[in-house]
Amino acid sequence: MNGSELASLAEQACAMKAKVTIPAIAQAAGVSTATVDRVLNSRLPVREGTALRVIEAAEALGYHAVHVMRQRLPARGAAKRLGFCLQKRASPFYQAFAQALREAVERHTQGRGTAIVEFVDDLEPLAIGEKLLALGRQCDALAVVALDHPHVNSAVAQLHDEGHPVLALLTDLSAPQRLGCVSIDNRQRGRTAAWAVLRLSRGSGVVGVFVGSHRYQGQEVSEMAFRAALREQAPHLRVLDAQVNLEDEQMAYEATLGLLQRNPDLVGLYDSAGGGAVGIVRALREEAQGRSIVLVCHELTPAHRVGLVDGTIDLVIQTPLAALTDTTVRVLLQALQKLEDGQALVLAQPHVLPFEIYTSENV
Repeated sequence: MNGSELASLAEQACAMKAKVTIPAIAQAAGVSTATVDRVLNSRLPVREGTALRVIEAAEALGYHAVHVMRQRLPARGAAKRLGFCLQKRASPFYQAFAQALREAVERHTQGRGTAIVEFVDDLEPLAIGEKLLALGRQCDALAVVALDHPHVNSAVAQLHDEGHPVLALLTDLSAPQRLGCVSIDNRQRGRTAAWAVLRLSRGSGVVGVFVGSHRYQGQEVSEMAFRAALREQAPHLRVLDAQVNLEDEQMAYEATLGLLQRNPDLVGLYDSAGGGAVGIVRALREEAQGRSIVLVCHELTPAHRVGLVDGTIDLVIQTPLAALTDTTVRVLLQALQKLEDGQALVLAQPHVLPFEIYTSENV
């Protein structure tokens, strides 16, 4: 065989290698073309065993860039970065929530995962949406407590399209691209609050309701269930229009003072948000002496515990943080695993947890 023939064979071999396609590698490795693309371009993490299978298939087919794929392989085992966008940095509940999330990530990843927790105090929807995009792009997956608003849902959809799964926490969102929502049963929560007001209040009168915002789905469902239960079971109690307190202590305090002044027949209060209960309690202690007013609120913070003990608060409905954070981290990690395996994500799945109830007798 002369030199020209050897050169011709070499050119043919190179041409054959150049024709190796992603579908051919995917078929040989028994994975999807999307998984091969991730291994080739490091778009998303892929399990080491799956990546090695793709590389071996590509090598057997004579793919020209196998050495580059192998160089990228060590980075495949990088720790997962899970983001959590919470609200109200100063809130004892959200501080406890953040710590429980960090511990859950540590536990579920055996120390190889990273929890990135950020707080949003500005409840303006555009600001929340921008925060979600910025945080989500730093992480492999994201869980968020947020208003249900087009700006927020647009950010969720964009992150999903970019390969960053998003999970709603505590209160659901409308974005079809969300993984789902991890929360308690908000309808049961509202009806339980109504049961307490009905059973503990004396005589007829009016009942006040607070929400943090009309844009929180969880609070909206709880408020509707609260009203429906009292409308059904307590026609002698009239529920007033809901008041927004933005889960702000001072706003809740001033709103409660107004309710007390305008409604001498006020017999019950339900704070469906939880963040403003400290202000509500302060107003009741100052201005409701001698009046019997039932108060139901959410989350067993240190201040709420004191309110239960001294009788200002009658019932606290608590989100089970350990179960909530374990479920959250598990769902996020499972979603990332599906992406690594080239599987489609299962979206809009509810993960409903039982809540806890506290009175002065069990705190």
